[in-house]
Amino acid sequence: MLNKMKSLIAQLLAANKAYYGEDDPIMTDLEYDQQYHELEQLEQETGIVLASSPTQRVSGEVLDSLTAVTHTKPMLSADKTKSTAEIFKFIGGRKVVVSWKLDGLTLVLRYEGGKLAQAITRGDGLKGEDVTHTVRVMGNVPLTIPCTDPLEVRGEGVISWQNFNELNETLAEPYSHPRNLAAGSIRKLDAEESKKRRLEFLAFDLISENLGGTTKWENLRFLAQMGFTTVGYSVLAANASQEAVEQAIALYRPEEYAFPVDGLIFEYDDLAYGRSLGATGHHENRLMALKWADTLYDTVFRCLEVATTRTGMVSLTGVFDDVEIDGTIVNHAYLHNLDIFKQMALGPGDKISVYKANMIIPQIAENHTKSGGCPIPSVCPCCGEMLMIHTSPGGTQQLYCENTDCPARLVRKFVHFCSKTRMEIEGLAEQTLETFVQRGWVKNFGDLYELERHKADIIACPGFGEKSFARLQAAIDKRRTCTLNQFIAAVGIPEVGRHAGRILNRHFGGDWNAFEQAVQEGYDFTQLQDFGKVMHDNIYAWYNNAEEARLWRPALDHISFLKEDTTMSENLNNNPFAGKTVVATGKLENYTRDGIQMKLLELGAKPASSVSKKTDYVIAGEKAGSKLIKAQELGITILTEQQFEEMLATVEA
Repeated sequence: MLNKMKSLIAQLLAANKAYYGEDDPIMTDLEYDQQYHELEQLEQETGIVLASSPTQRVSGEVLDSLTAVTHTKPMLSADKTKSTAEIFKFIGGRKVVVSWKLDGLTLVLRYEGGKLAQAITRGDGLKGEDVTHTVRVMGNVPLTIPCTDPLEVRGEGVISWQNFNELNETLAEPYSHPRNLAAGSIRKLDAEESKKRRLEFLAFDLISENLGGTTKWENLRFLAQMGFTTVGYSVLAANASQEAVEQAIALYRPEEYAFPVDGLIFEYDDLAYGRSLGATGHHENRLMALKWADTLYDTVFRCLEVATTRTGMVSLTGVFDDVEIDGTIVNHAYLHNLDIFKQMALGPGDKISVYKANMIIPQIAENHTKSGGCPIPSVCPCCGEMLMIHTSPGGTQQLYCENTDCPARLVRKFVHFCSKTRMEIEGLAEQTLETFVQRGWVKNFGDLYELERHKADIIACPGFGEKSFARLQAAIDKRRTCTLNQFIAAVGIPEVGRHAGRILNRHFGGDWNAFEQAVQEGYDFTQLQDFGKVMHDNIYAWYNNAEEARLWRPALDHISFLKEDTTMSENLNNNPFAGKTVVATGKLENYTRDGIQMKLLELGAKPASSVSKKTDYVIAGEKAGSKLIKAQELGITILTEQQFEEMLATVEA
């Protein structure tokens, strides 16, 4: 048993290092929980607890590149369960506060004299890393608070699903989960590079016992009054029945929450009572976490899908027999890196268990057969060139195709260019573009606007005809005009996506020539809001790359740019939005996400992604969620879409 315990400890410590130290997990959450629980059981059975056991310390390491800081109080974890019956037993008839268990990077913020003095990561629970430089640039972190007494608050550094998906589209190597992006961004040495990741801080605990109140609820309200964005929470009355507890849990739907979560936290509202319960070396007894009980579904693995991305990175996706999970059919799961693929030892016909992590992301939990019938791909599935293994600084392995002329890389670039959130050319789906590239009809973005030359051949292709070609040509003609931000986002400059494109569009008045002249004259893009050195360097690297230029420059002969009238807002009478900070949230009937942003910019407003005291208006659509709640708490003016348009009607050109 002792050897088994040592083996489990070694595996868990390696997983902790990859997860917390390198922000690159080597096993699934489910696998970790299973091994952790097995270790706990062995420790209970034997009565032996090794000093290195992760059950005795909170996971995490301090990076050498950041200054280590000792916590004023140990940052312990919460005891965990997946049983609602155990949660009911824990509550014991007492009043509790229920809140989301956020999935990001836990932080401690210290204030002195009403000013932010220091921000520290969780680290190993005793010491953390000083990340004041990156936390200071988070948009919703108050730099000053209306309290001059020393104040210490704990919370989570997180990135919303929306921002995660938008940012991931701009990264050469996309992150597999918002948690990894948040952790990696906070621990960057360059604050400006961290700033553009649009992270937020959600407070969940007031550490300073002399402030706030006598209850958890009062402390959360106090933190909101200090200017902090607090985690979403509710209060469960004393003597609640088990049915009432289960109903309260059912109200928390992670798929509808703006931020990634992996469960719920239950904490006694009476702070004195909670403190009286003490703690173990691992967790505090005043609270308990309910982790989502991931339902496993058995299925059969069929094959491995191998695809080359536009950056050359080769993605590995496991394909299996259809499984219905939460009302949707699931038949594939992304394998995040080569290490996980090796660990799974997958082969055709293997019996596997799958689930949805956080009820959102399909994952293979376990391979019961482990035949190892799928070898590591050795050649690019598109061009046939030998694949290379790249190892990250943290030791994680990925497969890459290094052939710059690989058709798959080219096709992905065209897909990116034509996508809905870029140039939005309808009818040019991946399969169609693949055909056009293979036939040699499309070699650069400019060729997309000259498909008339190949009309006869295209009409002869399966699935095409005169009418379908006419529709495609009409869609292309519609995009012979575009905004500067559309084009910037479409050409695929690493880490320069739609948000950055809108900033460039605004700054240069939608004028491509002005933008190009700025690049030629050595303009410093770090002067712009949310632009850091990496984005600055990436623009110049892209512009000066001859291979990239041969791809995008021919398009300039076929499109014209819609220049933005920067004086528009000044020429509008009775414009209530000029200079105002406006947040749009939820599903709007008449506007896409980009559409409402552009409308606000036209009005001279400042579109924002998060709600704070500086927000003037919130436009709330269907399923507005946490941003609407925050706006209500802060007393911000809330507009329905209809009210927004009624105010627009009063604006006279």
